[in-house]
Amino acid sequence: MSTALRPRRLVNVAMLTGVWCGLWQDISAANLLAGALIGFVATWPGIGPPALGGVRPIPLIILGLVVLKDLVRSTVSVASEILTPTDHTEEAVVAVQVPPEGRDHLLLLTIAITLTPGTAVVDTDPDTGTLYLHLLHQDKRDETVIHTKRLVNLACAALPSGNRGASA
Repeated sequence: MSTALRPRRLVNVAMLTGVWCGLWQDISAANLLAGALIGFVATWPGIGPPALGGVRPIPLIILGLVVLKDLVRSTVSVASEILTPTDHTEEAVVAVQVPPEGRDHLLLLTIAITLTPGTAVVDTDPDTGTLYLHLLHQDKRDETVIHTKRLVNLACAALPSGNRGASA
């Protein structure tokens, strides 16, 4: 089968076309045509970085569900903290070391962690792979470090980068 018509490429072009229409907030013939054209060019073999592993849908779905669960749980926790008259917050900043294979996902991790209320990434060091997290509750420090490492593992499983075992 020719490279131009492989099912995987057609799916990627369709998704890129959908994103293009979403960016323009209009599904019109012109946007569909432009999105498809841009999608075909963007997925043309030899253009862009080499494919290192693609997207693995099941781990990506699990990652999304974990982040969604974090969002709901954190929102309830912060809302109850706001509604109670007693202040139980004891803030802390914790450094979490990301292994070399997870460093390609620092942006994704920063967004996923900062999205959840009560926790925010205040700094990242891409050279050492360190995320500095601000916590609303210091007593959840160990739990947060373990959970962040789980997010790193899920991100690496969902979006393999090919840098496994790379040294800093």
